[in-house]
Amino acid sequence: MEKPVTLISQGEQMVGMLHLPEGNGPFPAVAIYHGFTGTKVEPHRIFVKMSRALAREGVAAVRFDFRGSGDSEGDFADMTVSGEIQDAIRVLDFLQEQPQIDGDRLGILGLSMGGAVAASVAGLDRRVKCLALWAAVAVFDLFEGEEGLLRQAREQGYADIGGNVLNYSFYEDARKQDPLKLAAGFKGPALIVHGDADPTVPVEHADLYYEAVGGEKEKFIVAGADHTFNRHEWEKAVIDKTADWFRSRL
Repeated sequence: MEKPVTLISQGEQMVGMLHLPEGNGPFPAVAIYHGFTGTKVEPHRIFVKMSRALAREGVAAVRFDFRGSGDSEGDFADMTVSGEIQDAIRVLDFLQEQPQIDGDRLGILGLSMGGAVAASVAGLDRRVKCLALWAAVAVFDLFEGEEGLLRQAREQGYADIGGNVLNYSFYEDARKQDPLKLAAGFKGPALIVHGDADPTVPVEHADLYYEAVGGEKEKFIVAGADHTFNRHEWEKAVIDKTADWFRSRL
């Protein structure tokens, strides 16, 4: 079963989709966090396909738009990493409130900047029992490398990123984030997935996460793949691997 769902985070509505396996449950569940300028669908509907693959394996999934993204309330201009971490934790609250969900068996999956959010939440919230990172940002100097945008944001208070206005406060907040340090506090199983031809987040970020996490871990590098696994064979490999990871460990 798939059904639209909403929750309130920091006074604003977030809109999502809950995927439930057949049967009565309670089921283990995975919260799925999208990337920078992304949504709960992501390119070539990879989050939809991932959620359905989990449901087929008997694992529920929920995918939400962070505040200021997709269908959720708020303005993208006000988005910060710390704000998305708050939203991500609120999604775990939502899962625990659902009668069909086993609140003691929760996992999280994050893509790109959503991966940094997931890694941070895994270290902050003991409810997280299993983690998967896709092309995850490990250090936020990646954003400061966009010197033209950073200068624009500093001088006028915001940057224009492909039509998305983003306040300078994002950069101020990002400098304070250390997802690697937080991930080091997570002792559960962690799957780290990355394409070795990722032009957006270099594959070395996967190495940093692999060194940081302290529990069971596996690094799954997809040969030739770009940032969001934009070929059917890459997508299938990532979804199959991730579905099996959560099925066997939640």
